[in-house]
Amino acid sequence: MTEKRFEEVYKQGKLTTEKIIRDNETGVLYLVYQEGYGMGLTVMVDKDGKPLVDESFKDK
Repeated sequence: MTEKRFEEVYKQGKLTTEKIIRDNETGVLYLVYQEGYGMGLTVMVDKDGKPLVDESFKDK
């Protein structure tokens, strides 16, 4: 088991923010969108609708 379950791997924006976070237990990627007081979170999927896994993720 890893120390940090979720880790931010990408971020862009100032007033609105888009982030990609990785689940360090599974390697699955999530998109987080924040604007003002609102936010959304969704799992990222590949063209077949399967969860997108970070290619550089190594299962420990």
